[in-house]
Amino acid sequence: MFKKSFILAIMLMIASPGFAQAARDYINIVGSSTVYPFATVVAETFGKTTGFKTPKIESTGTGGGFKLFCGGVGVAHPDITNASRAIKKSEIDLCGANGIVEVIEVKIGYDGIAIANSKKTTALQFSRKDLFLALAKNVPDPRGGEKLVPNPYKTWKQVNSKLPDVAIEVLGPPPTSGTRDAFVELAMEGGCKNFDWIAAIEKKDEKQYKAICQTIREDGAYVDAGENDNLILQKLQTNPKSLGIFGFNFLDQNIDKVQGSIIDGAAPTFDTIADHSYPVSRPLFFYVKKAHVGMIPGIKEYLNEFTSEKAWGDEGYLSDRGLVPLPAAERAEVAQTVKQLKANIICN
Repeated sequence: MFKKSFILAIMLMIASPGFAQAARDYINIVGSSTVYPFATVVAETFGKTTGFKTPKIESTGTGGGFKLFCGGVGVAHPDITNASRAIKKSEIDLCGANGIVEVIEVKIGYDGIAIANSKKTTALQFSRKDLFLALAKNVPDPRGGEKLVPNPYKTWKQVNSKLPDVAIEVLGPPPTSGTRDAFVELAMEGGCKNFDWIAAIEKKDEKQYKAICQTIREDGAYVDAGENDNLILQKLQTNPKSLGIFGFNFLDQNIDKVQGSIIDGAAPTFDTIADHSYPVSRPLFFYVKKAHVGMIPGIKEYLNEFTSEKAWGDEGYLSDRGLVPLPAAERAEVAQTVKQLKANIICN
């Protein structure tokens, strides 16, 4: 471990000769578009109430953020990346390959993924099975039997006779988005499991199972709208028959224009996400490069601001912005990890 730490120190100096003297005097943050609004509020508060500069934050998407974050150590690389899903093993391996030894994972709260439409039309009710059948690339043959066919469904009514007879058009995030990762896992895979013969495949071939349950169709029914939720909102206003996928925070901020669909009997609300009765909800995170703490000014103080009760508590200013807080005991545990700067991910 000593040898690895020594090599890391040398890499820090090579990456930027002035790193030890804080060649960059502000925190550089990248990552999730869902976490971006929360991080921005914390960064602005931090900039106004301390002697440190306001952190620079870029909304790159969760996958794009990890790619940048894991690119290396030094002032040329981000200090923190926001994420709307947990880090993957492949991303931990990438960090390790680029000399990043210790990472601090900070779970900040919960968010629901809304499947919303314009308030100009009627709110909809779906099951996760409906969402899988509507959006998966390959689905069980409607004629029966245990075989898959290319998705034949063109309208919602074809999926479920109780749904409207309108074309399936869902605007959602790109493959680099943690929101999309969470949607295919929680909503689509959740619906896919309704077919026992597909669920049985998981025990035999997990890769094949995930390919069936998590692959989105590419024939125009699902429209990649990028990381821009505002663009989705504009298109929902233009075409009230279409649906959009985005985080609860964005829904909450635009509740005068859009409405969340009921999924398996639960609407996306602060309370249903907090008690996990809304089935399409997920935790949110950010990740900190421990080697940068003490090298880039203000990182420790920024972490303390984010994990303070006035920010992420039940009555905190992030709650006002739509972040669903962690339970008090879990907040205390995470805050202690942050206070101790405990690296809970080792990238060997």
